[in-house]
Amino acid sequence: MTKPQLARGAKGPSRRERVREATLAEIKGIARRHLVEHGPAGVSLRAIAREMGMTAPGLYRYVSGIDSLLVLITADMFQELGDAVAAADASVPAEDTDLRILTSLRAFRAWAVGHRAEFATMFGPRVHPIPKTDVALAVEPGRRFGATFYTLFDRLLSEERFVLPDGEHITPELARELRAFADTCGFSAPHIPVEAIMVLSTCWVRLYGVVCMEVFEHLDFVMRDMEPLFESELQNMLTGLGVRYQPPDSSDSITMGTHG
Repeated sequence: MTKPQLARGAKGPSRRERVREATLAEIKGIARRHLVEHGPAGVSLRAIAREMGMTAPGLYRYVSGIDSLLVLITADMFQELGDAVAAADASVPAEDTDLRILTSLRAFRAWAVGHRAEFATMFGPRVHPIPKTDVALAVEPGRRFGATFYTLFDRLLSEERFVLPDGEHITPELARELRAFADTCGFSAPHIPVEAIMVLSTCWVRLYGVVCMEVFEHLDFVMRDMEPLFESELQNMLTGLGVRYQPPDSSDSITMGTHG
């Protein structure tokens, strides 16, 4: 199969643009490797430039500074995670909402366990502030990552799979924070009540917490394998949402790399 031909009159990237893109990709690749090996604090423009045979000032033709560079590679990592979750979702028949949810959430855990340093950078405390000019670049990839889960949750909501909590127990202060959470994550829509956002955020905190404890090895002194705990939490949480739980078979676990 031949590559698609450019539309008549359309021009591809110039040689200068291709060289620039390749150089930026190399910069980001080295920065990510340094991040994995040394953590965010161990990423420096000077070290990257030295490895590339450039001067540190020369890198400023491609990135505005170390903070912007970390935003760029974090955005790439969110894109990679989002692609992994979306691919897992797409591997299941579209009409099987229950299995799609299970598969997508397991893919999230598998990626996190397999990319511990990247996960810590993406979801942990920030070592470097996000430049104001890069805020949109930092937020949008995270929204794309969450889009699969929001779409599936919205299906459960529209099918009335679960009973919403009593809104009287949601204080105005909590409602404000829940709306801010939804706005930031891209889950805001006129038909979504604050009670549904409460359910979504509670589920996220619950499963995300288990994944964090595994990634950061907080329970290594008492548990050698965190997968049973993750599956137990997954089953309890999804049962409350009216989702049919199915345990993973051994071949799926091995393929997805969930035995970290």
